[in-house]
Amino acid sequence: VPTPAPAPAPVAPAPTPLRVNTPESALQLLTLLQREARLIDFANENLASYADADIGAAARVVHEGCARVLKEHFTIAPVRSEAEGARVTLEEGFDAASVRLTGNVVGKAPFKGTLSHRGWRATDVRLPQLAKEHDASVIAPAEVEL
Repeated sequence: VPTPAPAPAPVAPAPTPLRVNTPESALQLLTLLQREARLIDFANENLASYADADIGAAARVVHEGCARVLKEHFTIAPVRSEAEGARVTLEEGFDAASVRLTGNVVGKAPFKGTLSHRGWRATDVRLPQLAKEHDASVIAPAEVEL
């Protein structure tokens, strides 16, 4: 009686290849946030010597500029439609890239919990086209007053 051949060893799935990111779009967004909101200036400023009222006034300018950039260049929608604080059930196979579990995470789906943040998803991006010779690494040019 011939001996049956051993079962082949399971083959691990090939790793998912990672996409290569180019920095131009990220640099372009930084440029827009600097131009409209002075975000980089604000983030690089040592605020220790400023009064809270002065920081609050500067934060208002940064906030308004950031909001302008988001509104002009992106369409952003909530990931989840339920109100924050609503009870939700995440069934098996839920999109883990769209929902992050927090708190006491044990076991497997379905998970029942409270929505603490609806999340955000960019549904449209409208960044300006760049000229081929444009140096995107210059986020804000130096300024020389004459």
